[in-house]
Amino acid sequence: MKNDLITGIIKQFESYKTVGDKTFDQLTFEEMSWQYNDATNSISIIVKHMVGNMFSRWTNFLLEDGEKEWRQRDQEFEASYTSKEEIVDAWESGWKCLFDAIEPLNNHDCNKTVYIRNEGHLVSEAIFRQLGHYSYHIGQIAFVGKMLKGNDWQSLSIPKGNSSEYNLQKFNKPK
Repeated sequence: MKNDLITGIIKQFESYKTVGDKTFDQLTFEEMSWQYNDATNSISIIVKHMVGNMFSRWTNFLLEDGEKEWRQRDQEFEASYTSKEEIVDAWESGWKCLFDAIEPLNNHDCNKTVYIRNEGHLVSEAIFRQLGHYSYHIGQIAFVGKMLKGNDWQSLSIPKGNSSEYNLQKFNKPK
């Protein structure tokens, strides 16, 4: 049987990924490339940074430092994608790297030590660190998407003003 902790972690990463996926579904390439000003990041740049981080952190996760020598972090903040398809393909490849690293883990692995920038972390700590990092950026992605779409935004959770109806449906079902 799969480790319940790892199963829960995978479920949480999948949930965050879905928020990004559903945001991308509502946006054009031009919208994904929009920046409020030069000091802020577009959705495409946030994706580029996340993908760079994912490849660095999750490639040879248990064997090598999570900050790879080949990573070019500063370049992650330069716009380079030329289409929505390129952004989505990069996004998917980053998530594949993450899930390929996490899915084989078991209870014993959670107490091993891995390194990020030469700082030791239990595997569980390293995973929680990345859950926080990715949820932070996915929140930014969804927020920018919502600002861009305005009244045309399709809610990713419970639409504003529908909490009572949603809860009524949920609590009328058996546990």
